[in-house]
Amino acid sequence: MISVVVPTYNEEQNIERCLRSLADQTVPRETYEIIVVDGNSKDRTRDLAEPMADRVFIQTGKRVGGARNDGAMAASGDIIATTDADCIVPPDWVERIERNFAERDIVQLYGTVYPIEEGLRNRLSLLGANAFSRLGYYTRTIYFTLGCNTAFDREAFIRAGMYRCIDAGDDLEIAQRMRKLGKVYLDPGLKVGFSMRRYQQFGTIRSLWEWFHIVRSGGEAADATYTKREYR
Repeated sequence: MISVVVPTYNEEQNIERCLRSLADQTVPRETYEIIVVDGNSKDRTRDLAEPMADRVFIQTGKRVGGARNDGAMAASGDIIATTDADCIVPPDWVERIERNFAERDIVQLYGTVYPIEEGLRNRLSLLGANAFSRLGYYTRTIYFTLGCNTAFDREAFIRAGMYRCIDAGDDLEIAQRMRKLGKVYLDPGLKVGFSMRRYQQFGTIRSLWEWFHIVRSGGEAADATYTKREYR
C-alpha cells in the first residue's frame, strides 16, 4: 500500500485536476490511498476533494510540512508519497514509486518537475531547478527533494522526525536527516507537472530570492514570507 498525501488550502481551482491525475494510474486503485489534508480552506476545496479521495480532514500541524506530517500519521501505507494540490502526476507515478522502493534499498525517493503552464521562461526556470537537483544529488551536497514529488519509507520518515514546520526549506532539511538512516535516491524519470503560478504572480527572481533568503535564515525570516501568501 502506498499512501499519497496532498496538502491543500483554498485550492478549488486545482484540486480536481490533481486528484483526477492521481485516480488515473497504471496500478489498481485499491493498491494506494489518497489523503487530502486541508488547512481549513475558505472555499470549496474539501467538498470537491471528498468524492475523489479516501480521506479528507483539516490539518492540526503548522504550515505545509505539518499537513504532510498529519497525512503520514493517518496513512495506512508503508510508503508515503507527497504531491501538491496544484500539480499533475503522470499515469505511472504511483507504479514508478512502488518499483523504486521494491528494487532499491532506499528510505527516500524524489524526482524532477516540468511546468504545467506554457512559455519559454517557465521551461527554462524548471530546467535550472532540475539541473540544480541533479548537481546536488551527484555531488552528495544538497538533496533538492521537492515536496510535490517525493516519497518516504514511512517507518524511517517517522523515525527521522518528519518535516520541520517552517516557512521554506523543509524539503531540503528532511533529506539531510533521512540520509542518516539510509539512501536518498533521485529518479530523474519520476516527473510531476508543477504549477508556475506563484512565479507568474510574484515574479521568478523575487520568489527565488525570498526562498533562498528564508532557507539561509534557517527556515524563518521576519522580512520575507514564502508560504503565507494568497495565490490566484
